[in-house]
Parts: sequence; C-alpha cells; structure tokens
Amino acid sequence: MKREYLKKATLTAKSDASEVHETVKTILADIEAGGDAKAKEYAAKFDRYEGNVMLTAEEIEAAAALVPEKLKADIQFAHDNVKRFAEAQKGTVSDVEVEIVPGMVAGQKAIPVDAAGCYVPGGRYSHIASAIMTVTTAKVAGCGHITACSPPRPGVGVAPAIIYAAHLCGADKIMALGGVQGVAAMTFGLFGLPKANILVGPGNQFVAEAKRILFGRVGIDMIAGPTDSLVLADKTADAHIVATDLVSQAEHGYNSPVWLVTDDRDLAEKVMELVPGLIDDLPDVNRENAFAAWRDYAEVILCSDREEMAACSDDYAPEHLTVQADDLDWWLERLTCYGSLFLGEETTVSYGDKATGTNHVLPTSGAANYTGGLSVHKYMKIVTWQRATRDGAKQVAEATARISRLEGMEGHARAADVRLAKYFPDEEFDLTANG
Repeated sequence: MKREYLKKATLTAKSDASEVHETVKTILADIEAGGDAKAKEYAAKFDRYEGNVMLTAEEIEAAAALVPEKLKADIQFAHDNVKRFAEAQKGTVSDVEVEIVPGMVAGQKAIPVDAAGCYVPGGRYSHIASAIMTVTTAKVAGCGHITACSPPRPGVGVAPAIIYAAHLCGADKIMALGGVQGVAAMTFGLFGLPKANILVGPGNQFVAEAKRILFGRVGIDMIAGPTDSLVLADKTADAHIVATDLVSQAEHGYNSPVWLVTDDRDLAEKVMELVPGLIDDLPDVNRENAFAAWRDYAEVILCSDREEMAACSDDYAPEHLTVQADDLDWWLERLTCYGSLFLGEETTVSYGDKATGTNHVLPTSGAANYTGGLSVHKYMKIVTWQRATRDGAKQVAEATARISRLEGMEGHARAADVRLAKYFPDEEFDLTANG
C-alpha cells in the first residue's frame, strides 16, 4: 500500500525561511562596518542589554557561585560523557604515511583549526547542554582558542549555568552577546577576539541565516533549520511513550516538525489521541510551542511494513531518529539517513540532547542526506603532504607532463619537464600528449 497520511503538515520548516535573509544581511554589514560599538547597539536593541560583553574572570566566578551544587554535578557528568565520546571520535582520525611508488611518499595530517566560535542559545530556553556539546568537542579537537557566546537577558545577563558550563568545558572567552551580533562578533574578531575559523552551535532562524551568509569566509558546522524528530514505531511500541517523545521535541519551537511513521493503525490513532493532552499539561511557553508545532508541522504516516517505514524515514532524513520497534539490529543495519539514532524504548532523544555523550548539534531539514552532526572532526582539517626522491618522482613526472599536455596545460607540463631535464640529463623522454 502507499503511505497513508493520518495527519499531514500544513507548513514545512522552510515556509518562512526567506523572510529573514535581508534583515540578517543588513545587520552583518552594519556590524562589520561599525565594529564593537555597532554590535553593542544591536545587543541593546534586540536583547535590551547594555552590560559588559566580554565576561571577566570575576563575573564568571560570581556566576558559578549561583549554580546549585546538584546542577554542577550534572553538568560535570554530561561534560565527562561528551568528552569521553569526543576523545573516542578523535581516535578514529590518524596521521597517515604511505609509499605510493618506490621513493614517492604521500601522507595526511589532521590539524585542528585555531579559533572556534561556539554559539549557545539562551533566549527561549537556557541551553546549558549546547555549551557542553560545542565547547567540549572544540577543546578535545585541540582548537587554540575557543569563544562561547550566548544571548543575555535584560538586567540579568547570560544564564549562570551556561557561563559555568562553558567555563568548565574549556572556553577561553565567554561573551554576553546573542543573535546575529554574537555570530558577527566571533566572525569579525570584535572585542579583542581572534577571528573565528569555524562557527558551531544551534540557534534560531536569524543565527542560522547569519551562519549561512558567512559560510565561505568562515567554516560552519552545518546550515541548520528548526530541529526535527521522527519516531519509527511498530505494534510493540508503548503509545504513551511514543506520544511523550513526540511532544518532548515539539516543545523546541513553533516550527519544529515531529513525525510518527508506523505500520500499526491502532498505535497511530492512540498516539494522536494522547498528544493533545500531553501538550496541554506543559508549562505555558512549552505548551504554546508544542501546540503550534503539532498543529502545523507534525505528520503521522501509516506504512505497509517495516521496509516501507525505513524507506520513508530515509526520505525524511530526520535530525533525530527514534526506533521503538522489534529487532533493533535490523533497523540499525537498514537505516541510512539521520543525524543521530536512538534505538529502543530505553533511550530517547532527550538523553542525547543533554547527557549521553553523543553530540546534539545535528543536521536538520533533510541535511542528514549528506552530512552528520557536530564532532571533533568538524574542527579538524585533513590535509595532505608528499615527499619524493628524484628516482621516486621520475615516473610521476613523465605521467604529469603527458596528462598536462593532453589537457592543454603547458605550464603544468613544463614544471615536470624541468625536473626531468635536471635530474636525468642523459636520458630522453617522450613527453608529448599523443603517440
């Protein structure tokens, strides 16, 4: 049977994406021209904040004193897990040296970028975990300088727990600056910062657009849209847990899609029956976000069997993918397009978002078709090198000269010619393109 939509989205994550482009473009140009003063001006306009931008050691210490010991322990626990996983990831990248032909050696090196800019959302929610995810991985990668920036709240500044987490995880500087102005400050090297080589971290549509516009002059983790989540569930799934997981991700924002894909009609109908009540039970802001996300962006899709479910999921390429179905090993082997995968009822996206150790900065809006999430690898440049003896380069030089001439690139050919003439003056070589 064809996929049957028991609930169909009326909007997509890209419905209002074009509206912010000109605004962001103008702000970036203003800040690049106006420097620190213009960045502060936008902070006052958008965040109603006129306090210190670059936090001092005393301000960081004062913020840490406001964080309860129990929360400090939880932040340390999450940091340790993220660090442990990041170190394991780094271990998968090694320098390589191989003799291509006798006397010709080529290799690769993994070199961390020097300066990383980590954006930590702090407007609607205080994303403590984002500080842990971005700063820890940059530190493990070996970045020389790490800046964390987060939007301040009027009369308060950056949430103390975000400051504490960023400092604990290794940020060299912490800025009370959010939105486009925060991204611009890290990119342009304002307030005495080194210019960032890479920008990472989640953010609202303005932050995402700023990163998209700046990509090229600075590296980014990925071009991200609103967070999205998909649950694959069969008749063995617990409808209440499935519904709870969907609602837990819908609370991210009014435009955060959540999708249920199943081959069991009874389960689908039960989940749709449960979701409204679970949304109603949330606090005000969370309820408003989840209600709008479920109403406008959520989908419930009925498939014929698990193969069709897997194919549907791969088509959506969700940021977060949960499997609550029988035979988890089959799903792990079959599924190919997702940012992060959560296998079985015993795990949930919330675990990965906060404390498991895998990173929660992940590809959205179908980007999981071509990229994974944030990792130590995003902060590292895989570069190559080569070295040769004169005899080792001889055959390479001949092939290079002939290929270059066939392409019409005479200058390239002559770079090989002169070496052959110098190193082997008594030999004759056929370096023509044809024959």
